[in-house]
Amino acid sequence: MGAKESTVSEKYPVKPITVIVPFAAGGSSDIIARALEKSAQKHLGQPLVVVNMPGGATTIAMNELASANPDGYTIGVIGVSVILQPIYGQTRYHYPTALEPLVKIVSSPVLVASLTDKPWKNLSELVSYAKQHPGEIKFGHSGLGTAVHITGEMFAKEAGIIIKQVPFRGDSEVLAALLGGHVQLISVSNPVSLKEHVKSGTIKILGLAEENRLTLPGFENVPTFKEQGINVAFSFWNGIAAPKGIPEAEKARLTAGLGKMINDPDFKKSMEELGMSVQYLGPEEFSERWIADNAKLTKIVKETGIAELIASQKN
Repeated sequence: MGAKESTVSEKYPVKPITVIVPFAAGGSSDIIARALEKSAQKHLGQPLVVVNMPGGATTIAMNELASANPDGYTIGVIGVSVILQPIYGQTRYHYPTALEPLVKIVSSPVLVASLTDKPWKNLSELVSYAKQHPGEIKFGHSGLGTAVHITGEMFAKEAGIIIKQVPFRGDSEVLAALLGGHVQLISVSNPVSLKEHVKSGTIKILGLAEENRLTLPGFENVPTFKEQGINVAFSFWNGIAAPKGIPEAEKARLTAGLGKMINDPDFKKSMEELGMSVQYLGPEEFSERWIADNAKLTKIVKETGIAELIASQKN
């Protein structure tokens, strides 16, 4: 049996590998897939074919991935929505168990920012202001139940303040709402989208919802929530998953190739320029992270009432 398995892994892959992306072209998931595509031939011996399947809050793509043949020729870019969507309601598959985590690629830091001319310079001053003006602060983010929304709810709960959540369709709309004075506070998962406004002094980043400060150039001085006495730290990620049941030999060959592609200096550089830091995890560590985050997020989503909020929006 061993000899047969090794011939399989030596031959695999013999044709291009499809990468399903749950968002439209141009978003961070799409950019990750296309950056990997550049070195696929070199490290896997076959090209990657990127297929965008936006819609259904990532469930259209996840259903396609979960139902694909587990032969190593269909993989997908995933984020924490694979964990979140089944918590929010009935999905065709239970993604955390129907999919197999292969590699974690990047961490997507969540930042909270406001206009510089507001009467607060940091999170503790903002919290004091919010306590004196309950419900006055509107908090913009890119959609109900997303990582950035969860961060806002966790922040409000931990700080004991009331802020009004305002969902938009994406980071560019969120930024426009802040600059136009329609919201006073925003949460985004791409530091680079704020870079020029921070440089010009229009926007101030108040905090970072991660365990450690960023190493991204220009963002090293942003304090974490924890440094400011607010116990909110969550590292949201993007990685690659496959349908459950991919044979071990193919999985080993695929994860080895993906590991080389992710740790390629050119890939790391292009990710940093886009505001994402490469934090590679192999299949075992990524599986552990997946299980831990599933437990953590399930608890948070129920405690903050986000699950109920989303259920009521769907009805």
